[in-house]
Amino acid sequence: MPKFNLLKEDLIRYKRDDGKVVRASLPQIFAALMADDIAAFPALRPHQRHAWHAFLVQLGAIAIHRDGRDEPRTDADEWERIIRELTTDDFPGNEPWCLVVEDITQPAFMQPRASSAEKLDEYMYEFSKGKKTNKKKPTVNTPDELDVLVTSKNHDLKSEMGAQGEIDDWLFALVTLQTMDGYKGSGNHGISRMPSGYGNRSAFSITPSNRLGVHFCRDVQSLMTHRGDMLHDYDDFLTDDGIALVWLEIWDGAKREAITSGLDPFYIEICRRVRLCWSSVRLYALATTSEKSGGKRIFDVKGLTGDPWMPVANNPNQRGTPPAFLGPRKFGYERVVDGLTSPDWKPPYLLHPMQSERGKEMQLVARGMIRGEGGTAGYHERIVPLKPKVMRVFGHADSIKELGDIAQERIEQIRTVQRILRHAVSVFAAGGKSSIADEHRSLANPWANKLSDVVDANFFDNLQAEFEKDATDDRKDVRKKWLLGVVDDARILLSEAEDALPCPSIQRYKTRVRADSVFEGRIRGNDGLPFLFEREEEEEVWKNNDQSTQARNQTEAQMTLFK
Repeated sequence: MPKFNLLKEDLIRYKRDDGKVVRASLPQIFAALMADDIAAFPALRPHQRHAWHAFLVQLGAIAIHRDGRDEPRTDADEWERIIRELTTDDFPGNEPWCLVVEDITQPAFMQPRASSAEKLDEYMYEFSKGKKTNKKKPTVNTPDELDVLVTSKNHDLKSEMGAQGEIDDWLFALVTLQTMDGYKGSGNHGISRMPSGYGNRSAFSITPSNRLGVHFCRDVQSLMTHRGDMLHDYDDFLTDDGIALVWLEIWDGAKREAITSGLDPFYIEICRRVRLCWSSVRLYALATTSEKSGGKRIFDVKGLTGDPWMPVANNPNQRGTPPAFLGPRKFGYERVVDGLTSPDWKPPYLLHPMQSERGKEMQLVARGMIRGEGGTAGYHERIVPLKPKVMRVFGHADSIKELGDIAQERIEQIRTVQRILRHAVSVFAAGGKSSIADEHRSLANPWANKLSDVVDANFFDNLQAEFEKDATDDRKDVRKKWLLGVVDDARILLSEAEDALPCPSIQRYKTRVRADSVFEGRIRGNDGLPFLFEREEEEEVWKNNDQSTQARNQTEAQMTLFK
């Protein structure tokens, strides 16, 4: 008998604005999102946010489209009906929406069915950190062990800490695993929406608000408007009546079973052969690998699937594998500028504003987890408020280029200040000497990097303040005020470095003066930002001229008296 029916049972916890925690079924979750009644999901961990949001948006859009009406439903009963109709003909027991289904020839939620009951034997192996052993026992005992996170040490998230996890802990871990995981060794392949097994499925979109319900409604509506574009852009891979819920298909792990085409534009995928089980008091999971020769559920398309949240490189390298958008620069100002304005990246569908959103304040939401070989390397998230003028230029090549040019000029100017700061700190580290070794530069690098962190906090506010000015002189004034602030930040960091770095006491004052002199001289020189100080130097000249005139007048007056 199937257990934990998401369509009927109140298995998912959510918190309202008044702090009350409510338990709801999946259709009730959709209705609550439509009513903007959800403040948070208490069991949802930060790195699971995009997986759960994307799942809800994709499922909602699939159900609405298949029902033949474009308007989202507001009633939980209606949501239950249109979701059930995606599978009810073949599965009257709602097996695809139950977390536990003992019959392995039937699908369970996000868990593929097998061709025969004998295939269950393949699941009776230890599955730990992506490695399969010959020990025949279920070992996925906690939700976090099933999850995508792989760390070499128990630093941020203790391994297997969720021994008493509730049903929604397992639900979120399962959705995250099946829609976000990458390569974890032979037979454990990653999702199709990743450019490579060591890439990531990053998210880059806009929303009127970061409230869960508002974000959900906006993305569903936008996804529906872009369905035709997705079918056109990826017509060799997507079809209008294609497979939408991949876990409904039989999958024994063979390479020949890989889906090469015929997927719905909003398809929800799976990448692992996993089955949840119930032992009268607790949940646990059985998992197995796919064939070593392949066995990927969906044919490897290098992430070129039309994922509506993910930026894709316009010019893949010669091997045809586009780079992952989220990399070492994370979601710092340089990477976000790339995503918004760079011609090197094709913006995702959900980054395009709908007609009703142009000229209104919006928020950029960037999310993603960096993956490396054999593990994960941190979850990153950033929300950037976008002003009306910026929203008006989205989709207009000339205007967005203008914004990109301003942003790139600012980035280059930050780099100039960083270079000068790095030089000045290196001089101090070298004891004021002109000969600077690599060890001195290595001591200076952290301070130059700190400047990026300081500037990053208000980079987009300042960028948009300049872009919103129409007059050239007004833009110059905004830029100059901002740059003077960056230089002041660099001076503060230089002073902190001089306090922190080792230096003999008897030489510290002299060395400090030397480092300060290098900074001030270079920042005013031709390889610095001399235009910032033109008026300052001009005022100094006038001041000197005034002093000379006064002295000459005094001398003449004295000579007159002596006469």
